[in-house]
Amino acid sequence: MADRVTVIGWDGSPLTDAARSALAAATLVAGAGHHLALPEVPPAAERIRLGSVDLAARRIAGHRGTAVVLADGDPGFFGVVRTLRAPRHGLEVEVVPAVSSVATAFARAGMPWDDAVVVVAHGRDLRRAVNVCRAHTKVAVLTSPGAGPAELALLLGPVHRTFVICEELGTAREQVTVLTSDKAADHAWRDPNVVIVLGGTGAGTPGAGWIAGRDPGPAAARGWALPAGAYGGTPGEGESTELRAAQLARLGPRVGDLVWDIGSGTGAAAVEAARFGAAVIAVDRDADACGRAISAARHHGVQLQVVHGTAPHVLEDLPEPDVVRVGGGGAPVVAACAERRPERIVAHAANRDDAEAVGRALAEGGYAVECALLQAVDLDTTAWTERERSVVFLLSGRRTHL
Repeated sequence: MADRVTVIGWDGSPLTDAARSALAAATLVAGAGHHLALPEVPPAAERIRLGSVDLAARRIAGHRGTAVVLADGDPGFFGVVRTLRAPRHGLEVEVVPAVSSVATAFARAGMPWDDAVVVVAHGRDLRRAVNVCRAHTKVAVLTSPGAGPAELALLLGPVHRTFVICEELGTAREQVTVLTSDKAADHAWRDPNVVIVLGGTGAGTPGAGWIAGRDPGPAAARGWALPAGAYGGTPGEGESTELRAAQLARLGPRVGDLVWDIGSGTGAAAVEAARFGAAVIAVDRDADACGRAISAARHHGVQLQVVHGTAPHVLEDLPEPDVVRVGGGGAPVVAACAERRPERIVAHAANRDDAEAVGRALAEGGYAVECALLQAVDLDTTAWTERERSVVFLLSGRRTHL
């Protein structure tokens, strides 16, 4: 095992005395090509071109001597330190940090970043990173080959954002480009880069927060499954507060998810899913309902993509969902959603025949089906008399492995 492992962050500025001292004593140095070309790297040291950090860690673990790993920015922030410290390698590391590439990118843009959400985009995580960009007004994306600005822009599609693209920060080839997302796919971008993604309702709201990243929201909006009046509209059939609470509980929308809300009505379910941090596409065939959803989203400070059209046809061009709420359209719409294989689908029915039809559509689509009969009675607590009663079948489907 290496006698000593030092991880040095590099942001383009001159190395600190501690970093120089560690490099001078190194018998093995791992890093990217531009790191290994630094004049401080000892000529006699073994050099490892850093591709897979896990493979490099194995080499370091088997090395007898002093090892140094060079990494861009702060190596403890979405960096190599996590992999090197994994128990399977048994390495104890010392870290000489540098300014993170995210902090540098926002500095180049002249913007604060305590209110930004930071995500990493790899091939397998690109879709989730894009969903965060849909749902939030300020996002920093740490890109990778094949998951860069062009790919982000293509997956965002009609959701327009402003991109601040920072290429090769800290090097002589550093470049910062500002353009709209619809133009980003027309360029070839150099790696590594950081993309600051800006825009959406409420972007640029002044004022300092108290927590980094996503603000949990105003105290006035505490709780969820708020009364229909909180969304500025009269609830339609199948839009009771109690049903909405049960639907959201079964869907479990979260940051990185894309939610389809089909038959969004007042927009209450769509807005509440967005308040959980998910990206949401609200679909309704009624133009007035689409307008209400937009107003509700603006009032609650969340991002919605609202699509005016009739399901299932309008669903064909939408990006892949993680979870789906079907508020209207019955079994045909449920069957069309099942073909897109989201993890969860919820729907409701006013009578048993419709409930059985929806249940069959879910089962035939490869979903484990649950059904509950929900009854809610609204009481006037001044006289403890009944004001309104609703009875509805709640159906939920959980995707199976078939």
